[in-house]
Amino acid sequence: MSHWRIPLAVFTCVCLALAYEDDIEVNYADNYYNEITDGDTLEPTPTTTPCRAPDLTKWDKIFSMLENSQMRENMLLQYADDIIKVEMSSLKGEILRFLAQYEGSCGVAVEAAGRRMAMQVEARLRESLQRTKMADNTHSAVGGGNSVVNSNHLEEMLREILSTVQSQASRLAKLESSCFSSPGGELGVSSKAAFQPPRVRGDGHGEQEVTSHSVVMEGVLAALQQTRLELEESRRSSRQRYLPAGCEMALLFPMRSRRIFTSVIPDAPLSLSSFTVCMWVKPNAVSNKTVLLSYGNRRNPYEIQLLLSKASAFLTIGGEAHLVEAPGVAKTSEWMHLCGAWSTDQGLASLWASGRKVASTPGVAEGHTIPDGGSLQLGQERNGCCPVSAGSRVPGFEGGFDAKLSFAGKMTGVNMWDRVLSENEIAQLARHEGEGCQQRGNLVAWGVTEMVPHGGAQFTN
Repeated sequence: MSHWRIPLAVFTCVCLALAYEDDIEVNYADNYYNEITDGDTLEPTPTTTPCRAPDLTKWDKIFSMLENSQMRENMLLQYADDIIKVEMSSLKGEILRFLAQYEGSCGVAVEAAGRRMAMQVEARLRESLQRTKMADNTHSAVGGGNSVVNSNHLEEMLREILSTVQSQASRLAKLESSCFSSPGGELGVSSKAAFQPPRVRGDGHGEQEVTSHSVVMEGVLAALQQTRLELEESRRSSRQRYLPAGCEMALLFPMRSRRIFTSVIPDAPLSLSSFTVCMWVKPNAVSNKTVLLSYGNRRNPYEIQLLLSKASAFLTIGGEAHLVEAPGVAKTSEWMHLCGAWSTDQGLASLWASGRKVASTPGVAEGHTIPDGGSLQLGQERNGCCPVSAGSRVPGFEGGFDAKLSFAGKMTGVNMWDRVLSENEIAQLARHEGEGCQQRGNLVAWGVTEMVPHGGAQFTN
């Protein structure tokens, strides 16, 4: 069968060739099917009346303006995003060029120093955040009594971070100076292997690249300093909102009234030849005579008095004829620490404000002894404490309380000792962020000695 395939193929090709040799006639005559004759009349195409846009209402205009503003905002955001991308790319390029140029021994040292600095600062920040979280949990658990202490701890931590950053910045600056100083400077490399910075354009652009991280460090320092200032401002405001010296409660005297005071029952008889009385006070207002503490008996209702008078503080012993005055220490709406001390030896009486001795006078009731059997109260002076017969009333003692002399504000940390405290002891009591309320007197101990509020006086935290 294979010998018949070749002739059959040749026969097929010949037949196809003969079939395609037929002439194909094409008529090239012009056709005028699209020609316009004179008899035809063109009809105008009817035009439609354009749609008339309805008048826009006020709300339509507002919505249109909002859409336009949203479009502008999106365009600005896109533009800002593009700028940031370009700047980041440029910064990345500069960093890569910097590393390519300064990848010698000095570059390695700078990189290592920067890495150590970043690790130390990060560790400090993590520790600060952890302490802050713990302080917040403690604050929420105890009801806010120690917020000032927590704020102080946070400030100390920020100061440590600031000191660390400043130290690392100084070390990095020294490292930079050694890189650009004589060969083999402080890096400890030989003169052959010492790093020599390549000289770039004469406009100082290379040095700007090298010191760019110094600018960043200066920004970090400025941010930390600003944080410190804000923290100090927050601490000052916290001092006025929260109790000082670790105290957990205070006595509130809401207004001036002859019915509002607090009776104190001492832990020991007040037969004294010396004493020290201290307290934290935050007066709402101070009159010509505002009584903070008063002790007296039937014969003399003014044995001991700690008073405020406008901007001054007074301590009287045995009556107002024997007193010591400290002008310019009284403030309203702020917590302040006051102490009064007296000794019968030489009659030395002293006043302390905020841990500083502000007044001292000898010869005040020298040789006098404070008698027992009287009454001690806060926020008022008692002129009728003891029942007496009708014929033995002491003038000025039977009149009762006077609203003009009453104290209005808050009081905490009231303590009394039967001795004169040292300067260091009073300074410790007066520390706003300290634990002065944990140091209690042997005659009157805050939080231990019985104190009975009367009228509208009450304990609060």
